Amino acid sequence: MLQHFQFRTLFDEKTLPGWVFSFYYQQVKYKGIYHSDGSIDWQSKSPDETDIMNLEKHIHDLMIYHVYDQ
Repeated sequence: MLQHFQFRTLFDEKTLPGWVFSFYYQQVKYKGIYHSDGSIDWQSKSPDETDIMNLEKHIHDLMIYHVYDQ
């Protein structure tokens, strides 16, 4: 379960897509950049291979809800 999920725009100009996000998972803080095409660049240590697909799906769902469903 993701905890304390936060995001903000990557650029000061809101017209350029891209978001910085962070969250905690299993007491480890993760950071990354979410691009408008749905790709993720991890800025911290990336999650384990067993968790990464599930976490990326959760991040994608959260970004759709918070950014694109406005």
